[in-house]
Amino acid sequence: MTELQSPPTASPTSPEPAADATLLERLFKLSERQTSVRQEVIAGVTTFLTMAYIIFVNPNVMAAAGMDQGAVFTATCLAAAIGCLIMGLYANYPFALAPGMGLNAFFSYVVVGEMGYSWQVALGAVFISGMVFLLLSIFRVRQWIIDSIPMSLRQALAAGVGLFLAIIALKSAGIVTASPATLVTLGDLTSSDAILASLSFFLIAALSYRRVLGAVMIGILAVTAIALLIGKVQYGGMMSVPPSMAPTLLQLDIAGAFEVGMISVIFAFLFVDLFDTAGTLLSTADRAKLLDREGKLPGMGRALMADSSASAAGSLLGSSTTTTYVESTAGVAAGGRTGLTAVVCAGLFLLALFFSPLVGMVPACATAGALMYVAVLMTSGLSSIDWDDITEAAPAVIAAVMMPLSFSIANGIALGFIAYAVIKTLSGRSRDVSISVYLLAALFVAKFIFF
Repeated sequence: MTELQSPPTASPTSPEPAADATLLERLFKLSERQTSVRQEVIAGVTTFLTMAYIIFVNPNVMAAAGMDQGAVFTATCLAAAIGCLIMGLYANYPFALAPGMGLNAFFSYVVVGEMGYSWQVALGAVFISGMVFLLLSIFRVRQWIIDSIPMSLRQALAAGVGLFLAIIALKSAGIVTASPATLVTLGDLTSSDAILASLSFFLIAALSYRRVLGAVMIGILAVTAIALLIGKVQYGGMMSVPPSMAPTLLQLDIAGAFEVGMISVIFAFLFVDLFDTAGTLLSTADRAKLLDREGKLPGMGRALMADSSASAAGSLLGSSTTTTYVESTAGVAAGGRTGLTAVVCAGLFLLALFFSPLVGMVPACATAGALMYVAVLMTSGLSSIDWDDITEAAPAVIAAVMMPLSFSIANGIALGFIAYAVIKTLSGRSRDVSISVYLLAALFVAKFIFF
């Protein structure tokens, strides 16, 4: 999920004189999209700097599921590199991919932590959702699904994931704690974890406002340096050989993921990835002027197949759902127009493999600030909901609020669909409800009753 700042737009540069004769020109059609190798490289570096925080955050989040932190770090970098390469070489678009924020927390804290499934089964669910996404893209069912889901629920889904991230961030920093009297209460704000997490969040927000490139990564590293100075973490070096992936490689349990209780989990992984990816692709492509006259993205099927393939590949390596990052807009603003931007980003993720000791020093309080910042960005979708129409607003609020309060993205999605179908029907507006929404609502009701 995600940093929405955009650096100053780079001034266009003319294509290189001999571009027509180069391999890069044939692969990426640089001249056709009025760009150059230099411009694409700058865009790739820009995109990487705005989303590189994931290599610090994801290992910390996945470690909560009992996964080996070093192996997850390697899997994160490789999953991002594979996703970027597929997007760049196959779809030829300047969109970067990496394990997504929100779903990684759902993976660790809900599927494994609350529901009690092993991380191997959770990886199996990620793989299945990725394959279903791939099939939906191949058979072009994806657009029908996207169009049939109400816009208010789609916006609420992203906001709910943001609120879910917020409560996880506050809990991990000790800012919010459990209370037998009130369920939750304010924690000890004078603790080092709470102070450092707050500082991380404040610094990231301020740098983002000032449009500083890589604000999230700078905030994480600054707080890590402070933690190192006060002895909260130990110095472990800067570079080394990448950690082995043996603890997570091909460890997924696909058979276990087919249990009835995992159906809603697979739905959650699929729905969040589907809507998040579609929205990110269209908004970023619009910024890059890649949409056609009808507002559609030519070759969107290829881009979606790249996303779904990356998710499946990431689960094999040992990472949660891989998705397209909205930080790609930063690279587009810097001039990225082709898949070469994504390929450059992939190369930088591979280079990051050799900085595992640095990642190992990052404390949870530093990443908590980043989680809180991403939560703020994701909840912005609530502003687009039609608050004058209670039949749209009420289900959206239920979906968004129930994700953090039930500590489950899947429950929030389910209750949102049920509320939408029931409220619309009782209000005499059943025509507003698509058959797919009624079907999904019925399935979710059956899940709560029988499972």
